[in-house]
Amino acid sequence: MPNQAFRCFVDNVLNDNIGKRVVRFEYSGQVYWLKQAEKLTGAMRFLKPNSKKSIQIEIDTLKKLALKGAPVPTLMYCGDHFLVIADVGKTLNEWMANANIESNTQQQILVDSGVALAKLHTLGLAHGRPALRDISWQDGQVSFIDFEASQNNKSIIYQQRRDILVYIHSLYRYLGPKHESIKPVIMAYRHAGGDNIWQEAKKWITPWQCLYFVLYCLKDVGGKDLRPIYWLLWHFRQTK
Repeated sequence: MPNQAFRCFVDNVLNDNIGKRVVRFEYSGQVYWLKQAEKLTGAMRFLKPNSKKSIQIEIDTLKKLALKGAPVPTLMYCGDHFLVIADVGKTLNEWMANANIESNTQQQILVDSGVALAKLHTLGLAHGRPALRDISWQDGQVSFIDFEASQNNKSIIYQQRRDILVYIHSLYRYLGPKHESIKPVIMAYRHAGGDNIWQEAKKWITPWQCLYFVLYCLKDVGGKDLRPIYWLLWHFRQTK
């Protein structure tokens, strides 16, 4: 439990940032992130799930994963409509966009993330949406963030298979068809205990390979979410 001084400080941050989804703040020289339930207006109140429920799902998931030794941020403080976590570094998409970072370092960051995802899966867990923007890296340590997506009604194999598909899609989304960079990352995932899930994903996606030639014409002109689907299919066609 956080001490009273920290709770009071967070309460003041909440009062000063009513309605703001995510707020970065510092306390005693450490960085923390405050995340509040999204305030929905108009039709979005009916189109999106209950925002307080989403926050509670994330809180419960963080607690459960921490107890199982998963690489997640420390949950410092929470309430019915907010949570506070300790900072765990920049997200992978931020690291990849940083032109001041050497390519070798960027490659190692990606490889570390692949290994961390495999270890999460070997614990019998899943993230739900491990896109690069939902994975952080700091001093060699990978952490998974943003667990609002709930798939508790699905089998763990389904969840983990979806994880690796989302992860590969995200690699191509942010890096483009840089196969020389992406292939070692996927191999790191497979060698760290994720090969069975990768094989499950390959088996699942095989019937969808009929889209490969349809999407070929769009691989250079499609949207940022459509183009990676072609390269996702390409990956499983080319790799055994």
